Amino acid sequence: MNNHVTVGILSDSHGYLDPRIAEVVNKCDYIIHAGDIFNAHVLEQLKPKNELIAVAGNNDYPAFWDTSEAEIVKALPKESELKLPGGTIVIEHGHRLGNHPEHDDFRKDHTDARLIVYGHTHHRIIDQEAEPWVVNPGASGKIRNHGGPSCLVLHASEDEWKIDTVLFKDT
Repeated sequence: MNNHVTVGILSDSHGYLDPRIAEVVNKCDYIIHAGDIFNAHVLEQLKPKNELIAVAGNNDYPAFWDTSEAEIVKALPKESELKLPGGTIVIEHGHRLGNHPEHDDFRKDHTDARLIVYGHTHHRIIDQEAEPWVVNPGASGKIRNHGGPSCLVLHASEDEWKIDTVLFKDT
């Protein structure tokens, strides 16, 4: 039997998650948020069927979040992994590699991954030129979303991985 899962991939909400993005990713088995979340309200809106995986962005630290949410932000890892049929996803925000990270640097650091997810730049990209693939879902909120909020949806099975882009117009 071929096990098939879906993963909603988003990043850079900056305190506001577009409800259309939430609607798309909440249909998925897993949701990945690649950082710059800004508050617990964003995380509360993410309700995957199985698991939410979120990592800290460069703006996710206790002094920046509301004091009542300090424990939530402190619990966010800098990096995480999700094992799926057909391979592993590695998630990080990407800011450790500068404002315009080189995908080859991600690939050198995460050779065992099938897919590397990062945020930070707010630029949506799907780089399948080499393995592992490197993707950035763009911004899921209002800040620097380059025309509208976006996310990615990964369809993963043992045999095939396929990535769809979801892009909405600014309202």
